Amino acid sequence: MPSESFVDALNDQIAMEFAAAHQYTAIAAYYADKTWPQLSAFFYKQADEEREHALKMVNYLLDTNAPVKMRGVDQPVNDFDDHIAPIRHALKQEQSVTVSISNLVKVARETNDYRSEQFLDWFLEEQTEEESSMSDLLDIAERTASVPMLLEEYLSRETPGAKTD
Repeated sequence: MPSESFVDALNDQIAMEFAAAHQYTAIAAYYADKTWPQLSAFFYKQADEEREHALKMVNYLLDTNAPVKMRGVDQPVNDFDDHIAPIRHALKQEQSVTVSISNLVKVARETNDYRSEQFLDWFLEEQTEEESSMSDLLDIAERTASVPMLLEEYLSRETPGAKTD
């Protein structure tokens, strides 16, 4: 079984992943309400991915006979000043998740929990992709700020941050 400190930290991370899914659902609903179907679909997909991340972590705890302690999540941000603000918010969220995952790796290393450290490798790679995706989307949103429908057009033909292998 992983160390108690790792299990506690991973349970915290599970809550963070569910909170990210909750936030992305709120962002998707914001865009749906504003009739931005491509942005809405993009963020609904992101919400699904975050839930999948949380469930991978839950299953890891179950597979290692460690306790799963579901925690609450904060209310997401629902209102934004403009169509770019949700993307900026999402990028900051992804950067925060990256720091948190890195801290999990540190806990695993400090407790000589090599199995948990190996488990986290996938999440480190995933965070690189997630940050890239949001950064790309923010760059396009800022460049097309005066003609925001170009952002919708971009999303209809591109998948920002997608792997090309």
